[in-house]
Amino acid sequence: MRNSKLVSIATLGSLWLGLAAAQQGPGLGVPATPEEIAGWDVSIAPDGAGLPPGSGTAAAGKTVYDAKCVACHGVDGAGRPNDQLVGGQGTLREAAPIRTIGSYWPYATTVFDYVRRAMPYVTPHSLTPDETYALTAYLLARNGVIGESDVLNADTLPKVVMPNRSGFDSVYREPRRR
Repeated sequence: MRNSKLVSIATLGSLWLGLAAAQQGPGLGVPATPEEIAGWDVSIAPDGAGLPPGSGTAAAGKTVYDAKCVACHGVDGAGRPNDQLVGGQGTLREAAPIRTIGSYWPYATTVFDYVRRAMPYVTPHSLTPDETYALTAYLLARNGVIGESDVLNADTLPKVVMPNRSGFDSVYREPRRR
């Protein structure tokens, strides 16, 4: 009796595995097209690989910020109700560090990448490349990282040296100079 139960369990298990292998999934949704995948495959590396064409200045970025960011991040990036984006330099070793774009982020390209993929919160991935370059320029200028008249684009953005660049270990770290 015991052997027949084991055989029955093994048979049922094999049958179930066979049916599961034959099925191509739960039959939900549709496969993503190459165009749909390309639309979301927008990651930007710290060295700037993958940056799109376009450009922006802090002045143009202020317009974008005031229209799409101020409700969550406050006037000039001061914070409230969400994260503070400006200030905090020199606070990372304190008991209550203020982690902002200017005090914490190691690469300007990753600011662009994050803003492009995740902001504005209610409509992520909705900014044009020019709006994203401009908004990044505005935030970097507010943090004193670049000048108000500097133009950010795929050539200039990777050259921006962030104040906390040496605060992280990275495969993108520049060689030490002797």
